[in-house]
This record gives sequence, structure tokens and C-alpha cells, in this order.
Amino acid sequence: MTPDDRLAAIHARIAAAARPAQRDPAQVTLVAVSKTHPAEAIRPLLGLGHRDFGENRVQEAQAKWPQLQEEFPDTRLHLVGQLQSNKAADAVALADAIHSVDRPSLVAALARAMDAQGRRPDCFVQVNIGAEPQKGGCAIADLPALLAEARAADLPVAGLMCVPPAAVEPAPYFALLARIARDSGVFALSMGMSDDLEQAVMLGATHVRVGSALFGARA
Repeated sequence: MTPDDRLAAIHARIAAAARPAQRDPAQVTLVAVSKTHPAEAIRPLLGLGHRDFGENRVQEAQAKWPQLQEEFPDTRLHLVGQLQSNKAADAVALADAIHSVDRPSLVAALARAMDAQGRRPDCFVQVNIGAEPQKGGCAIADLPALLAEARAADLPVAGLMCVPPAAVEPAPYFALLARIARDSGVFALSMGMSDDLEQAVMLGATHVRVGSALFGARA
């Protein structure tokens, strides 16, 4: 499939999932997760008009995106991987959205960087929705306190993010995140990837993070 075909196929999947939920597909931002893929693989999607891209690691994003953003200045870069506190300033300088805010030390580091730089990327608080010890994310029980800290630090909290457990039905986890978001007074939901974006869209995702379905398997 060509990049055009792949992009059209993902938009068709989003639209098909939005219809039964009586949602406007335009309410769903497709974040093309370009981690490990070179600039040459990204340019075709940029040429097709796609503008939201995701990277896992600050260092990789720094290597690829300054040149791409010179060529396509309206691009929005999303950092979707775990973020070390010592990379907070770099993340704030580079990203338009950070999807992995998950602990008080990172909230404090991001707040300092935002105040120093005068840039305020959207922030999603990552929730460890399946209580998996190997995954990042805030425990559900700790979320109210972390959200309060983020708001007190004047972080622009856009919503919540999750990665459900692998190899199980994701819909209950997406539904749980949507309920927690409503109860918490936040509205954006970063959830759903290549294999489960339909369930996520039907349950309220505002951002889906799609990599392999757009770029193919990672090296």
C-alpha cells in the first residue's frame, strides 16, 4: 500500500467507528507515531497534508523534527513515550503535546520548564489503567492528587492517556478511562492504537496513536 492508501484506510476506520457512536470523525486527532522511522518515511504523509505526529524519545525527535518543522511549520509534535524529568526542558521546547505525565517530579520539572520558556504544550496525564507494574502511568488511586498538583502548577491539562494490557479486550479499559476523565473534569482522551482504534473511537477517544498501520513494522 502507498502512504496515501494507508492514511485513507485509517481515516476510513475512524469514520466507520465514529458513526455508530454518533460522533464527528473530525473530533478525533490521528497522531501518526513515527518513532524509529526516518524523515524519508515521514515526508510522504506531510506531503499529503497530515500534520500530527508522535515520537517516543526526546533524543530521536530532536534529531528528526527541527528540519521537518522548518519545511512544514504547521506540524504538531506529540511526545507519547515515557519522559524522564531531566528531559522536561527539551520536551517543552520541542513538543506541542506531552502524553505521558505520570508523577509529581515530572509535573514539577515541566512546570519549571514551561515558566522558563514561555511555552505551554498540552499535557495528558497517563493512567496505568491495567495496574501493570512494568508500565508507566499514574495509579488510578493516585490520579486525583496528581491532577491537583498539575493544575496547581498551571500545567495545561488537556486530558488522560492510557495503554491497555496487551492481548485482552481493550474496550473495558477505554470505558474506564473515559469515566475517570468525566469524573475528573477533563475531556480529551489519548487512547487507541493500530489494532484497537475502533473500540477507542467508539468509547470517546479524541486522539488515537497509530504507528504500524501507517508506517509498517518498526525495524
